Amino acid sequence: MPVVTWKKENSTAVVEMCNGPNRMNQVFSDDLNQCLDQIQEDSDVRAMILTSTDEKNFSQGIDVEWIGKKIQDKDNDTVKTFMYGMNNIFKRLLLFPVPVIAAINGHAFGNGAIISCACDFRFMKKDRGFFCFPEVDVGIPFLPGMIAFVRKAVPEQLFNRMILSGQRMTAEDLEADQIIIKACDNQETLMADVLDFAAAFDKKRGIFRELKQRMHKDLIQVLDEQDPVYIDPLNLFVPL
Repeated sequence: MPVVTWKKENSTAVVEMCNGPNRMNQVFSDDLNQCLDQIQEDSDVRAMILTSTDEKNFSQGIDVEWIGKKIQDKDNDTVKTFMYGMNNIFKRLLLFPVPVIAAINGHAFGNGAIISCACDFRFMKKDRGFFCFPEVDVGIPFLPGMIAFVRKAVPEQLFNRMILSGQRMTAEDLEADQIIIKACDNQETLMADVLDFAAAFDKKRGIFRELKQRMHKDLIQVLDEQDPVYIDPLNLFVPL
């Protein structure tokens, strides 16, 4: 069973993470990359939505137990392949030639919050779910690329507080700080609002691709040049 699937609603691709808490591991990375390949090949797609089928979770981020076991077993190549694979996903979302909209329908923790920051726009339902970066509590320092992605979406003063405190934010909090477009009442209104927002885009892919490449040139450089300094030696955890 795939853990990420997609379907088409008119000219909008709806990518659904469908594995409960949607923790990110190698299977997740492979499935999401495959979905992005298929969507990119479909020239009729004018916008893309990233969401979850779970009632409680958008994504709880990296599968820490899985990656910890790989490191314990000294399966370093798998860990590096996964880390670079996730960076590739972030890069693809950032530069995807159509608008990418996160429909955050539950908890978005750690990498789950970061992947929404890689999207162009964000909506979140307000009847369930928190948005936070708990890395400070679990001893996982951000890679430089992760920091750059969050700074793209979160104002600097708030980012500083969130990353150092692990503070949980509600949809209303995020709307007040313009991190999301809208805090929606529930799951039904979330998807209706996001689909309406997506349908308003009918632009050529070429201009989207070029605009994003120019807008995010510095961020891509951080991913390509600074993250390997930490990934290659597996400098991914610190003792609490």
